Amino acid sequence: MTLGRVNPAETLDKQGITGLGTVHYNLLEPALIEEALKRGEGKLGLGGTFLVSTGKHTGRSPKDKFVVRTPAVEDTIWWDNNAPMTPEGFDQLHADMLAHMEGRDYFVQDLYAGADPAHRLDVRVVTELAWHGLFIRHLLRRPDAEELAGFVPEFTIINCPGFKADPDRHGCRSETVIALNFEKKLILIGGTAYAGENKKSVFTLLNYLLPEQGVMPMHCSANHAKGDPEDTAVFFGLSGTGKTTLSADPLRVLIGDDEHGWSDTGTFNFEGGCYAKTINLNPEAEPEIYATTQKFGTVIENMVYDPDTLALDFEDDSLTANMRCAYPLHYISNASETARGGQPNNIIMLTCDAFGVLPPIARLTPAQAMYHFLSGFTSKVAGTERGVTEPEPTFSTCFGAPFMPRRPEVYGQLLREKIAQNSSTCWLVNTGWTGGAYGTGSRMPIRATRALLAAALDGSLAKGEFRKDVNFGFDVPVSCPGVADILLDPRRTWDRPDSYDRQAARLVQMFADNFAQYVPFIDDDVKAAAIS
Repeated sequence: MTLGRVNPAETLDKQGITGLGTVHYNLLEPALIEEALKRGEGKLGLGGTFLVSTGKHTGRSPKDKFVVRTPAVEDTIWWDNNAPMTPEGFDQLHADMLAHMEGRDYFVQDLYAGADPAHRLDVRVVTELAWHGLFIRHLLRRPDAEELAGFVPEFTIINCPGFKADPDRHGCRSETVIALNFEKKLILIGGTAYAGENKKSVFTLLNYLLPEQGVMPMHCSANHAKGDPEDTAVFFGLSGTGKTTLSADPLRVLIGDDEHGWSDTGTFNFEGGCYAKTINLNPEAEPEIYATTQKFGTVIENMVYDPDTLALDFEDDSLTANMRCAYPLHYISNASETARGGQPNNIIMLTCDAFGVLPPIARLTPAQAMYHFLSGFTSKVAGTERGVTEPEPTFSTCFGAPFMPRRPEVYGQLLREKIAQNSSTCWLVNTGWTGGAYGTGSRMPIRATRALLAAALDGSLAKGEFRKDVNFGFDVPVSCPGVADILLDPRRTWDRPDSYDRQAARLVQMFADNFAQYVPFIDDDVKAAAIS
């Protein structure tokens, strides 16, 4: 039996998925919450939110993610970064998962990724848990009824948290598995209830498919000026660098907070919602995101709450520090209705430099932008992880290595070409430390960062005077209204300039050591981009 608002043109039966119990097609949010409550998957929270715990897995399992090694993708996958699975192992996994599904109820959401119709990907998500259907309905984009009636999926995700993989039978690592088969256009997820695997599997698909269409997939946030979608900015950055905070400017329109494409016609959000971290979420600093934690249908994931009042505890990380909320983008008042912008005028690459070496902002050439994009630098600081006693560099190429199926230089070259074609201005912004390394210096003042970004985005900063950084060779402004001049020259902020010089030399060497892996694949001007 099938139930739902709209049955698509192609049902699960037509895909060879038979013998199931009740299949619910395209239920809306109230019905999904009702089913999830009926099945005991979670609890109704304040404002009609859905409170859920994901159990053992409170984050992604990158070591359990595999790409099926077929002739069609053999020469285009970055195998050093993507674990292979044999076609035979995948076929056995698929057969065993279908056997697991027999007689069980499932929830189907037919959605799409990509706000630009020319590049959208129609995705079917088949889930064992009703709340996973609610989650992915928020995070992807929702077709209208007419589109659903004729919906035929291009890719299908089957997610069975109750299924346990067998490493010997399936060629995987553990009972948890995420397997992508580009040839069969199928993704299988088992052994984890963490809903983020659904979202990032789609992102990985787009990161493979879109470059062939000349579209740059980006792990970034994006916004544009009010009343002027052509004045668009994108913000690359790893966790802790301020990507979400700095792009959520009330004076600009939010295109999206995490995943975007850059095509010949402009910037577009892949998603229809947000998946925000809630640890220490502050109602004064981020009032709009905070407000979503009491809005109908928001999925509250792995947060501790009072059993009587249902009040959320934003500081208790006993379940995980990766506590999150998932909600539709329209819950943010200044979100774009179209989720699209123009060609990016400004490319912002955010880093948290705990070594205290990098300036608060620097202007990059296209070659330097490719260098820093491929480097994807930020840093861990003492106390954030056990055993970390001094700042440690972290390099995640393209600001999102776990989701990059192709070699990094494919994305780097595409970014470089688009920057050149559109005369985009590129900036490296350090939200980390100044006046010394972590433990000695202080965190970069947020007011200064916002003032520098505002000047960069309105074009006034580029018209000022610059000096060339002796360590990395990029241009650094010598002044900016609202920012102390000394802050723009990090060497001057240190008590002992010779200590700064030694620290800078260390960081330059760290960059060089990391970048050595890309040297055989890139042009000479990029190789020299970090050298003064």
